[in-house]
Amino acid sequence: MSGPLEGMRVVELAALGPVPFCGMLLADLGAEVTRVDRIGQSPMPIGDSGKHDVTGRGKKSLRVDIKDPGGVEIVLRMTERADALVEGFRPGVAERLGLGPSDCHVRNPALVYARMTGWGQDGPLSGDAGHDIDYIALSGVLASIGPDAHPVVPLNLVGDYGGGGMLLALGLLAAVLSAKTTGVGQVVDCAMVDGSALLMAPFHGLVAEGWWSPRRQENLLDGSAPFYTTYQTSDGGHMAVGALEPQFYAALLAGLELDPDQLPPQHDRTGWPVLREALADRFMTRTRDEWAVRFAGTDACVAPVLDMLEAVDHPHNVSRRTFLRDGDSTQPAPAPRFSETPLVAGVQPVSGQDTEQVLNSLGYSPDEICKLRESRTIV
Repeated sequence: MSGPLEGMRVVELAALGPVPFCGMLLADLGAEVTRVDRIGQSPMPIGDSGKHDVTGRGKKSLRVDIKDPGGVEIVLRMTERADALVEGFRPGVAERLGLGPSDCHVRNPALVYARMTGWGQDGPLSGDAGHDIDYIALSGVLASIGPDAHPVVPLNLVGDYGGGGMLLALGLLAAVLSAKTTGVGQVVDCAMVDGSALLMAPFHGLVAEGWWSPRRQENLLDGSAPFYTTYQTSDGGHMAVGALEPQFYAALLAGLELDPDQLPPQHDRTGWPVLREALADRFMTRTRDEWAVRFAGTDACVAPVLDMLEAVDHPHNVSRRTFLRDGDSTQPAPAPRFSETPLVAGVQPVSGQDTEQVLNSLGYSPDEICKLRESRTIV
């Protein structure tokens, strides 16, 4: 592996959503991430092969029964030589398994114990089940996205990945830096309700200034403004328009061949329905790709709305190698980019493929490994 985190060791207790995403980010950056897969449970919900488990890339994998005392001992030994451990259980579960923070810190006081939950380690809802949509509902995010009639689900990007896994990686790295200085590890309590709320920080400032309404489609960036929204084209495609600044708005009207003197002023909200209709009518006169050619090279801030497969082949993404191809599949390339420590995307492991190698590195003898297999502590 290469990357700025080369030499860092992370233990990832297998989970779904933000935990493996966090582990992928760390592995992309060069950390040695070892995923502990549970026996009888796939590391991803769509199969056991791991072939298309993109968030598993660059990791090692061993399969351990962490409900067995022998399996618990294996994980605790792993923490002795690790910088961090990441888990995504409900509060209290790791402690009941004997793998809680205090158990691990006995073995390694400098260990960073990073915990990922939806509701957090405390609070009235901490023990309740939930998913991304529930967490962003309570943080005020969901109510802010979509048309006036109803909120729109933004995939599970905001809670699971932006406010979850990415924030977890940031918190883990900050705590590791602190431990390198102080020699003392700590617990990182990362909750998706907290992280998604944090992503709304700029909008809370705008509300306080009177520049933002909590209602959907009443604001500059939520689809209300006719110059910051999407429009359907004649072939059923869509164009994204983000012409906020006056010079970009002028380029937009020029590309659409619309006379600004015949339209309401850009920021006259009373005229926005008329302006939106004019833009919508004009976009319906050509196909998406025709409009993409029309606006290419301009500063109109107009782009075609591409689906996941189309995005892979866009010339800009091809030029920057934004996506990686592997036979019949593609995946996003590691990011961001570093001038001195380039990133390399590792392969996705087959669950359990590194079990024996990891145990050897922990000092287990061949006889001990054989007994662990016979007892089904490992497979």
